[in-house]
Amino acid sequence: MAERFDEEALRAVGVRIDAEHPEGIVFDPHQPQLRVTDLSAVRGDGIFETMLAERGHVRKFAAHLDRLQSSAAITDIGIPPQDAWRAAVELGLDEFRSRGGLPDEVAVRITASRGVEGEPASDDPAFSGTYWVLLTPVTEKVKTSRGRTISVTLLDRGYDSGASERAPWLLLGAKTLSYAVNMAALRWAAKHGHDDVIFTSSDGNVLEGPVSSILLGRRSSDGRVHLRTPSPDAGILPGTTQATIFRAAEQAGWETSAGPVTTEDLHSAQFLWLTGSVKLVSPIGRIDDHSVAVDDELTAALLSFLNEAG
Repeated sequence: MAERFDEEALRAVGVRIDAEHPEGIVFDPHQPQLRVTDLSAVRGDGIFETMLAERGHVRKFAAHLDRLQSSAAITDIGIPPQDAWRAAVELGLDEFRSRGGLPDEVAVRITASRGVEGEPASDDPAFSGTYWVLLTPVTEKVKTSRGRTISVTLLDRGYDSGASERAPWLLLGAKTLSYAVNMAALRWAAKHGHDDVIFTSSDGNVLEGPVSSILLGRRSSDGRVHLRTPSPDAGILPGTTQATIFRAAEQAGWETSAGPVTTEDLHSAQFLWLTGSVKLVSPIGRIDDHSVAVDDELTAALLSFLNEAG
């Protein structure tokens, strides 16, 4: 039987990282913290990662920290070392424990902002910006949505598949705070009767979801399963959940591949899923007016791959 937590224990926990507190200091995220001149607020100039902690264990922590480092390099934002992020997250989890209990699942978001223009927080480039961790208990709504069949709509992202190489200043491979377009896409989908979105390039290649990666699946007549995903070369964010699934699938004898995926490939796919760090796996049953088969057994296998990987 799941533990019950009082209202205080269920509140979010914040942890700030700076040069004076390289291992973090707890703050109340429900109270004002960020300067209005911080570039994360003024321009969305920052990067982040969202992870899932189960019973105090952060899933794919190393992969998320590596991807944060990649985003930092692309955006030229100095960030604290990985040990500082790990210590700050553990401090946040300990704060839950001190309040009377650690929720079974906690969404952990780590954020790095460029800080206030012209006023570096420290002479040390690794602490020159604004850095914080936000830990929030995962809601029952999110938990029960895992594995649920969804409907998606295809939306043009507004650039062709060569934009990433041709225009690196678009920061297409970085996980930045500039999510206004992604959220607008999800609102558009909801208004038109869909649960989520798959972005496409203007020349017809499949990219990613606003907060997810895409998997295509096929089961052959002999029972062998092949999983496919769009390549990061198209300027998309490499999916940590997708990568975890692929490693486990290969160990199970499944075939995997990454490369260009067209909208025609999407419509001809036998099975489709969206994957993400907190919602995990969602089978797609409809793309606009096109129906897609759903295989509950394969969806369960994908979820089990994630559970086994931890």
